[in-house]
Amino acid sequence: MELNSRQEKILKIVKQHGPITGSKIAEQLSLTRATLRPDLAILTMSGYLDARPRVGYFYTGKEPAEVLTSKIRNILVRDVQSLPIVIKEDTSIYEAIVKMFLEDVGTLYAIDDDRDLVGVISRKDLLKGTMGKNDIEKTPVSIIMTRKPHITTCYPNDLLIYAANQLIEKQIDSIPVIDKDADKDIVIGRITKTNITKVFVNLME
Repeated sequence: MELNSRQEKILKIVKQHGPITGSKIAEQLSLTRATLRPDLAILTMSGYLDARPRVGYFYTGKEPAEVLTSKIRNILVRDVQSLPIVIKEDTSIYEAIVKMFLEDVGTLYAIDDDRDLVGVISRKDLLKGTMGKNDIEKTPVSIIMTRKPHITTCYPNDLLIYAANQLIEKQIDSIPVIDKDADKDIVIGRITKTNITKVFVNLME
């Protein structure tokens, strides 16, 4: 994050005189406390400053790269997960292709009648399913999907960095986010490369 000139001045004052109250900072800059409030909030939320009641603001000592790294390491899967696209395991390959096209996704998640996750269908799986002698309007996706225990999953409270590492390590496009219900894996979300890219863009902006 690029700081404006006033925020740079605030940082300099806090480095030299911290801990220091917001009123004292305003006094040194010949501004009102209300005028400085947005800048102090930004610097605090960004991790450059910390504040303690009746003590004031002090410099955390973190450089911009450290602040960014710290923020990334604290993001959870549930903070950025998107809605999963789910189909029944007896859905035909043809219907799955149409679903993937209409939803504009790269992965579908197959569930059984109890809503338990039973398979994952990728573009590559569907491409293989259309090659050969399969009648794609009658052949179910259960024939071509990846099944447990070969499905990579994650939980809402997992760190996003963990999910990102799984995407890279397993060379897959998305990971289903699951919630345990007795012995069933209920799909409640998905983490994709797009989700992670958006996080980085938002942090940099």
